[in-house]
Amino acid sequence: MDKVIFVAMSGARENMLAQQTHANNLANVSTTGFKTDLAQARAMQVFGEGLPTRVYAMTERAATDTTTGTFIETGRNLDVAVDGGGWLAVTGMDGKEAYTRSGELQVNAANQLVTGSGLPVMGNGGIPITIPSAEKIDIGSDGTITIRPLGESAAALAVVDQIKMVQLDNQSIYKGVDGLMHVDGGLPQPADLTLKMRSGYLESSNVNAVNELTSIISLSRQFEMNIKMMKTAEENSTAATKILQLS
Repeated sequence: MDKVIFVAMSGARENMLAQQTHANNLANVSTTGFKTDLAQARAMQVFGEGLPTRVYAMTERAATDTTTGTFIETGRNLDVAVDGGGWLAVTGMDGKEAYTRSGELQVNAANQLVTGSGLPVMGNGGIPITIPSAEKIDIGSDGTITIRPLGESAAALAVVDQIKMVQLDNQSIYKGVDGLMHVDGGLPQPADLTLKMRSGYLESSNVNAVNELTSIISLSRQFEMNIKMMKTAEENSTAATKILQLS
């Protein structure tokens, strides 16, 4: 059978995979700190009997767009946004250090400072931050956490810890299935004390909804074209079989 059916089939399959990437981006257009996943396709030759005259497409998530989103003022003390392209260090579900731009922080029942999804936030000492019971919690521009203990006067302030912020090399990071950024090799990165954060702000997603929607429409049309190619290959095969029967 002509390899055109396999070429069309691979194209349709890769179109579906690319659509999943863009659909996931579009679904997270309102997710705090979300970074757009990029998709690209490349041509791969089909090897086998005869000359490699056919090529098929292969879609892959080439990278993640790490550009900074828009800072939105919330006025909430535990909302933070990192300036300068830095990242917040958290403990991932696997227990290893990972990184996020989602600064929607809160204190859980165990008095740990966690992200909106419940991941512990790391301090500069390399351990999760624990905050004693307090009447007020403030986060400084350098990530320093200051509290006013319960029952104490406004002048009785105590420094608890400092949120770990790191600067990552875009060439050595990747986004995991958990939505967090990871470093090749998995080694914890050193804190960057020059980074600053804004308390009372959150960073919006950097997804461009219009671009994602138009990409999905374009991929849908390409998918339909590949399906038509498969039908044409079937019709050609049927016509060739009839000719052979006549002979």
